[in-house]
Amino acid sequence: MGHLPVLFLALVLDRVVGDPDWLWRRFSHPVVIFGAAIGFADRRFNRTGDSPEARRRKGQVAIIGLLALAALGGWALAGLFDRLGFAGVILEIVVVSIFLAQKSLADHVSAVADGLYRDGLPGGRKAVSMIVGRDPEALDEAGVSRAAIESLSENFSDGIVAPALWFAAFGLPGLMAYKMLNTADSMIGHLNDRHRDFGRAAAKLDDLANWPASRLSALLIALGAGMVKGRDAMRRGATSALTDQGLHRSPNAGWPEAAMAGGLDLALGGPRRYGGELVMEASLNAAGRPKAGARDIVDGLAIFRRACDGLALVVLAAVVVSL
Repeated sequence: MGHLPVLFLALVLDRVVGDPDWLWRRFSHPVVIFGAAIGFADRRFNRTGDSPEARRRKGQVAIIGLLALAALGGWALAGLFDRLGFAGVILEIVVVSIFLAQKSLADHVSAVADGLYRDGLPGGRKAVSMIVGRDPEALDEAGVSRAAIESLSENFSDGIVAPALWFAAFGLPGLMAYKMLNTADSMIGHLNDRHRDFGRAAAKLDDLANWPASRLSALLIALGAGMVKGRDAMRRGATSALTDQGLHRSPNAGWPEAAMAGGLDLALGGPRRYGGELVMEASLNAAGRPKAGARDIVDGLAIFRRACDGLALVVLAAVVVSL
């Protein structure tokens, strides 16, 4: 069975089952293992006494080595699954589904809306602290709601669409390498004193790796907005993605976030606090409503689910065309 049929079935499995807590309480999730490898490289090679140039060189070598190990692991798994016949196909579907995040992302974001409805602002703050890095105690209800929607939009791209594209193109080696890179970016791709130089290569490569997925994600979100809220919402989502994506600090995250902002007619982004420090950022779809609430999270989730449906349909169409 080729990559595309496996991917379609993995998308269906992830949508229905997701990441069972009982499984990952007993075993380490592969991303946790990737994180341990990245942490080891950071501790071993990122030395404060080195010059910025030396730290950049070591960061480049480290990320290349980590990506090679991940791709090699994917290649070994693919070879094993090929030898197992039908059982190998089933195992490959399961493995690919593990690296997708449809149900787990929806569950985490739904918990924010549930927290706001059930326990008010304290409940929303507690739930949103599980998925964003900004200071939850500095957020009002609108801030909590925007944070949840922004996380939903960005993670649709790098947690679902990007791994799907990398698997479709390069199989398990591509999927494993992408997830290693994306995990490295989240751990060491920061502009703080420790990682500005050592993590530079990881951050730049992650930007490159997510380029196609971010644009496709914006299109799927705009189409999802059209299905949920009508043609005007689809037009606003597409227009906002095209005009406002460059206002985001990330060269990629602005695409899906701006599309969601337009689709919901909300102003997303703007100033926020990280570690007690105020970070000034531009608003996406600044003409949209400034106040967001739990209802907007629910609407955002509906758009997200239709966008996931759109991705699955694209893959299914590719399967049919390839027959």
